[in-house]
Amino acid sequence: MSKAHVARALAVLALAAGLTGCGSEDGTGKGGDTRARPGATPPVRAVQDAYRKTVAADTARMTVTTRVVAEGQALTAHGGGVADLRDGTSRVTLTSQGTTVEQRVVDGVVYQKPSGGRGGSVPGGKTWMKIDLARLTRQGSAGRSQVTDPAEPVRYLKHIGSGDVTRLGTRTVDGTRTTHYRVSVPVSALSRGDKGQEQELRRQLGKSSLPVDLWLDERGRLRQESVRLSLRPLKQRTPGKEDATVTSTTVLRFTDYGTAVDVTAPPAGDTADVTDRMVRAAAG
Repeated sequence: MSKAHVARALAVLALAAGLTGCGSEDGTGKGGDTRARPGATPPVRAVQDAYRKTVAADTARMTVTTRVVAEGQALTAHGGGVADLRDGTSRVTLTSQGTTVEQRVVDGVVYQKPSGGRGGSVPGGKTWMKIDLARLTRQGSAGRSQVTDPAEPVRYLKHIGSGDVTRLGTRTVDGTRTTHYRVSVPVSALSRGDKGQEQELRRQLGKSSLPVDLWLDERGRLRQESVRLSLRPLKQRTPGKEDATVTSTTVLRFTDYGTAVDVTAPPAGDTADVTDRMVRAAAG
């Protein structure tokens, strides 16, 4: 699988956790239920409230798994970390095909350290790569889409409207009883308000929204979120690959709400700013 395909597959995904939950699901019958049960919170209200209730918990621990399939090959990444759900500060370590990467997000800047530290994978013999998300946004949506924020899926819940939610049943996830909802998330939620990136995602997805599965605990907080995408490469970027499809599945789990999150930026002298390089690579 080419690195370009993997990068594009991960472009719209947040880092994800645990592909399966524990226990069984009681379901509500074929097609689910868009109505509220007697005495229960309506599905749309439950999901809309989930953003506020989850963020109100301040912090959480995450576990991560992402699977990408392209050109007949599969790539899986897994790991975990912690996140501040209010300001986006996070620390996550991911392992894929024997390679481990530590990622920190501090004040809107992403820092990534490949396994092995120094040794050629980071420019200038440094240990950490620095990616300024604000600069990526200003310089072009293609570059901005190459980097993910592990807390991003929580923010999808802000964009749910009436008629976009179906209750599917209950399930026990990590020992916690949850209610399973399927929601329709507009592509604009994945593009973070970037119109250029939104148009690009619409072309790749072939649709204006995508289904996202959520599992909320009894306090209405997000415990698990799953996103599955099928992306087609853009013709101008992958000549001859117009019929190729990249399928990505990501699932994010939250546990230990209120856990301590102490994340700092690496020493400036130990980082190499690769923001401009990412913009040029994405454009190519």
